[in-house]
Amino acid sequence: MSDSQVALITGGGSGIGAAVARQLLDAGHRVAVTGRGEERLRGFAEELGRPDGLLTLAGDTAVYEDVRAAVDSTVKTFGRLDTVVANAGFATHDTVAEGDPAGWTDMVLTNVLGPALLIRASIDALKETRGRIVLVGSVAGFVYGPGNIYGATKWAVTGLAENTRRQVTEWGVGVTLVAPGRTETPFWDSYGSLPPGHLLTAGQIADSVVWAMSRPDGVDVNTVVVRPVGQPV
Repeated sequence: MSDSQVALITGGGSGIGAAVARQLLDAGHRVAVTGRGEERLRGFAEELGRPDGLLTLAGDTAVYEDVRAAVDSTVKTFGRLDTVVANAGFATHDTVAEGDPAGWTDMVLTNVLGPALLIRASIDALKETRGRIVLVGSVAGFVYGPGNIYGATKWAVTGLAENTRRQVTEWGVGVTLVAPGRTETPFWDSYGSLPPGHLLTAGQIADSVVWAMSRPDGVDVNTVVVRPVGQPV
């Protein structure tokens, strides 16, 4: 057990993050998940039967002290850190010309600053294991949407992934951006309804994350864009 790999997932109590955590636990990894809501994290742990290999950590991904504490707790508990998955994020589902700016600050801090803080807090531990950074972006970070503020944050994540890769590759650390298309997750709760057409599942996106994490030593898969069949853009 002490030699099994360790992953830290932000926003890991639901949606894609929870699906990744389940797959990794099933594969024998040890997993730490973070989230703002202690109740949601507690419910997730209870749903899984509170396995010994699961650590839940409440905190805000946009606050460096919380992120640093999560990394430190993970390393202290499990003795190492092999992968971080920057999954926490949300959308206000409005536009730059007609939206409500009140929600934009929190979205930008969570979606853009959060992954950067996770990289900064974890890089020393990842150097030791020659580990991997996974950033969960979006198809919205590759295509232009009219007035889409959320899309702008995901364009920033797309750039952050490659900028990070160019620095950390010399230390043996890999970087993978996984960019999902339309996926059925709590992401759409604030939108009020699911978008039309076929949707991916959180588990299908988790398949891509876990696949990228399991590449052979020396192989760095950098960008994985996953759309449901029928999504044209």
